[in-house]
Amino acid sequence: MAQTQRPIAVLLMAMGGPDCLENVEPFLLDVRGGRPTPPELVEEIRARYRATGGKSPAVGITQDVARKLERTLNESGDARYRVYVGLRHWHPFIKETYAELLKADPEHVIGFCMAPQQSSLSTGAYKKKVEEARTAVQHMASVSYVGSWNRHPKLIAALVHNIRQGLLTFPAGVRATVPVLFTAHSLPERIVAMKDPYPDEVKGTVEAVTAQLGDQPTVFAYQSQGRSSEPWLGPTVESTLEALHRQGHRHVLVAPVGFLCDHVETLYDIDIELKQLATAKGMQLERMAMLNDSPAMIGILLDVLAAHESSLCLHS
Repeated sequence: MAQTQRPIAVLLMAMGGPDCLENVEPFLLDVRGGRPTPPELVEEIRARYRATGGKSPAVGITQDVARKLERTLNESGDARYRVYVGLRHWHPFIKETYAELLKADPEHVIGFCMAPQQSSLSTGAYKKKVEEARTAVQHMASVSYVGSWNRHPKLIAALVHNIRQGLLTFPAGVRATVPVLFTAHSLPERIVAMKDPYPDEVKGTVEAVTAQLGDQPTVFAYQSQGRSSEPWLGPTVESTLEALHRQGHRHVLVAPVGFLCDHVETLYDIDIELKQLATAKGMQLERMAMLNDSPAMIGILLDVLAAHESSLCLHS
């Protein structure tokens, strides 16, 4: 009788978000490293979640991705893979999930951050959380981490497809001249001095998508700058929208290529706040659909995982 193989655990990691309005404040407390959030800011953020469904949809979407990915990975019938979700700033926290996945006695754990672009402040922080969890439980399971996949061909193809679908929402006569406004989440400007890869990682995604869009005009901006005294990466989406208006554009398609799924940064910052700004200027602003838990997203993750596992074999 063949010996049963120990499973391979895939730990999908994301930032997380509040699961109800009451948990907005404790969520922000974790994001801010235990520093209290001013009450007026808590209420402002709570109002954003209230306007977009009362909670973050990103957690449920990531859990749906995990279920679909596990099912697809195990289609061969040996049920070798177990896919888990661990969040950086809310339940299930990475440390909670890591302790849980060890119960299956995995042969190997693959840390997979749900962000194609690498940064010490984002993807690097997820790895740190896993390493802290490993230290806490003192378990010797081998762990590896998926690296950058900012230019993965299937990711680029999916983004291009969603952008082209988004352009169909504009009048046929103007589609060819509608600017595509690429966005990614801003980070503190100090990462430039740290030689953090993030700006180049985002640029790589934008360049790869732009190369497939032909003559479609494109522009890039950072969105959702933080509320802190230090400078954040720009240009901002607001100033970029103003520039497009001055240039005579009255239509714009926002393509948040720094994000994979819907959350408050797309549903509020773009769909409500930025759209209101555009409407006040007499502009039609639309947004491309996010990849969420689509078949295209599952296909991308499968390919990225396969390449990662192949590299492990090469170096074993």
